[in-house]
Formats: sequence, structure tokens, C-alpha cells
Amino acid sequence: MDQRPIIIALDFPGEKEVFQFLSQFQEQSLFVKVGMELFYSTGPSLLAKLKDQGHHIFLDLKLHDIPNTVHHAMRALAKYDIDIVNVHAAGGSAMMKAALEGLEAGTVAGKKKPDLIAVTQLTSTTEEMMQQELKIHGTLEETVKAYALLAKESGLDGVVCSPLEVPLITEACSSSFKTVTPGIRLLGDEKSDQRRVTTPGQANELGSWGIVVGRSITGAQDPLKAYERVQSEWSVSK
Repeated sequence: MDQRPIIIALDFPGEKEVFQFLSQFQEQSLFVKVGMELFYSTGPSLLAKLKDQGHHIFLDLKLHDIPNTVHHAMRALAKYDIDIVNVHAAGGSAMMKAALEGLEAGTVAGKKKPDLIAVTQLTSTTEEMMQQELKIHGTLEETVKAYALLAKESGLDGVVCSPLEVPLITEACSSSFKTVTPGIRLLGDEKSDQRRVTTPGQANELGSWGIVVGRSITGAQDPLKAYERVQSEWSVSK
């Protein structure tokens, strides 16, 4: 697995569109993200097909429920040979620990446990929204830092956050704590529903461990060329 992956968000409605898209990459081994829309429309059979093609998988389901439910859900998901899976840090320490226990229990003997990471705050969330609608007091940075520390204390491998928050999290949690950062756009692309965004080069400078790129690649006229541009920006030495 790439130590600093570019994760392509497969935000497509179904399997046909996924494999039409992937066919443009000349059988490259990619790191891809399967989110709720795709997983719920295709089911787990898609994961096996992606693995058969040699791809790494971030299963982005953002589990958030009572500890017992999340434990059993993670135990079930572990058998699909995924590489990364996530929960919401807002579910609390007991839930995150239960998720980790379930993941460990469900991992097939001899296989590496998938990395477990926690969402701090969605990159579509603004500080005003967080304070006024979610009633979370304090600044966005304070909240993200607190959630990241809680995830680390709960035994998780890292968090999902904006690249803008990576330096804060790295300082608080160490450089070995993984930061997976969505909200990545090539210069000139629309932000759409994202708010806290950067380019791949900026995410690299800020120290992201891995980046999640969706529409800048999947919506490009030439996805392979766009992917290569992201690779070029991302791989520049800091």
C-alpha cells in the first residue's frame, strides 16, 4: 500500500460507472474510496471485485451508533479485506474502542487489520454551522483537536480532517497519527459543497498523510491526465 496515498473517491451511482471509470487507468493499482451511496447501491460484492483488480479500499461509511452496534458492524466489515474504514469521533470513546475491538475480532487470521480512522468535522462544516446548528461551543480548530486526541486515546490509527487542520493534529497527536484529508481540489476547480479545501500541493505542504480526491479526477474530461497532475503536485518533496 502506498505510504502516502492518493485516494480516488468513487462517487458513482453503480458498478457499471465504476468500472467504466477505472478502465481508463490501464490496469493501474489504485487506492479508491467507496462511500455510502456506492456501497448501499451495490453491496459488498463490489469490494471483492475491486480487490480482484488489485485496488486498495477506503470504506467510508462513517459509523456512528451505540458501541455494541458499531462493534458488530465492524466485525462484519472486517471480512471484506478493506484497507481503511471509519467512524464518527462524535460517537465517543466507548464507541470508538468498541469499533476497534470489533475490527480486530473480525479480521481473518494472518491478515492485517484495516486502519481505523475517525471523522473529526466534515469538510462541508463551517465554524458558524458547528456552533449555531450543532451547538458545539468553541472554535472549529479546538473541536477538531479534541476529537483527534480522543480518537488517539481510543486506540485509532488516525482521523479524517481538512488539510488545514493537519499541523494542529500532528502537533497534538504525533506525526505517526494518520491524517486522511478530503476537500482536495485542483486549482481552478469548483469547491461545490466543500468549504475547507486545498490543492494537492498545499495538502502536501501541510503534512497530510493521504488525500481524498473526487470530482477533480472523476469529473475531469481526461481523468487519467487529472490523476497524473494530482500525483505530480502531491509527490513534490516538502
